[in-house]
Amino acid sequence: MFALFLSEGMNPFYQNISSFPTAIFTFILAVCVLYWLVAILGLVELDILDFDIPDADGALDVNQDTGFSNAEGLAGLMLRFGLNGVPVTVIVSIVSLVGWLVCYYIVYCLPAAITAGLFRYLLGLPVLVGSLYIAVKITAVVIRPLRPLFKKAQQHTQKLVLGQVAVVRTSRVDKTFGEAVLDDGGAGLILKVRSTGDQVFKRGDRVVLLEYIKAQNTYRVISVEEFSE
Repeated sequence: MFALFLSEGMNPFYQNISSFPTAIFTFILAVCVLYWLVAILGLVELDILDFDIPDADGALDVNQDTGFSNAEGLAGLMLRFGLNGVPVTVIVSIVSLVGWLVCYYIVYCLPAAITAGLFRYLLGLPVLVGSLYIAVKITAVVIRPLRPLFKKAQQHTQKLVLGQVAVVRTSRVDKTFGEAVLDDGGAGLILKVRSTGDQVFKRGDRVVLLEYIKAQNTYRVISVEEFSE
């Protein structure tokens, strides 16, 4: 299998994905893949980029854990294109994958005479913008049926998890960072959690979900021992 990717016949493929404009999507896609690998290991939160983008008829509230100060910037732009209702990390991953595929095949189908030298850069920018636009439109369609699932899961979780015991999955849990896994009888629920004060939990510690903080979409936790006192 790996011999196929190292063969001379794959040289045009490597040249395409590493050349402008496809290289832009290649880089973003590589970052997304790296992010998911690191998130699985618990080194970062799964929704580290997320900010709250509600339905079109609701207010645009920005997550306090991010650096966005108002809803007139990126959040408003994403809402305008229908990129709301699912985690931002999922949206970025789908956009980058679709954009990479669209951009690759557009460049691949163009005559070689206009995809070399200066012509590549003259055509690259409109191809990049067009690929991004198509990717955004396709992503908006793909995530549309997923919105009710995420919304229903979140509402159901908020009602049932308080007072239950979860296990820390990230390298730490403090007042600004952390996730824990709650055993729901299935694959488990991954929740954003925060400790109280200067208390710090490490991976594998058992904590009790004490309070849901809607503004931050996180759960305040304390140790099992403290809860039992």
